[in-house]
Amino acid sequence: MKTALIVAIDANRGIGKDNDLMWHLPNDMKFFKETTQNQIVVMGRKNYDSIPERFRPLPNRLNVVLTRNPDFQAPGCKVFTSLEVCFDFFKEEQEKTIFIIGGGEIYKMALESERIDEMFITYIDKSYGADTFFPSIDKTKWKENKLFNQEIDDLHEASFQVIHYVRK
Repeated sequence: MKTALIVAIDANRGIGKDNDLMWHLPNDMKFFKETTQNQIVVMGRKNYDSIPERFRPLPNRLNVVLTRNPDFQAPGCKVFTSLEVCFDFFKEEQEKTIFIIGGGEIYKMALESERIDEMFITYIDKSYGADTFFPSIDKTKWKENKLFNQEIDDLHEASFQVIHYVRK
């Protein structure tokens, strides 16, 4: 089982506000879609709820929702009551990567589990007044590789860079 985490964070490690995405950065969204395509995406219930209904479940991916509510239903998704139960369910998975896609609580649990093999982090060069944040990471435990930079242009209100981290 290979596990990864993918996130975009603003200059203050912010990832969301009022349970919503705060920016419109098409090339980051394209990177997210291409990277998670045909993989397993794991998200918390609030993150799932924040996805516009017409895009749920995220197409061409196995969607997993984590919730403490054992009666929660998400059509077209697998639902688990904990990250551990989810990891246990997929322990024999050899083909697909399990991507943790948020939100804040789920990222924190995933990092604390010490089971993340790699991370894809988009660093946005702007602050958006977030109310939900990505936990700080100990970069000494990771080997980093810059994937690409995006400058401000007609489609991108902020510049950003995408870094791929692999556990040392």
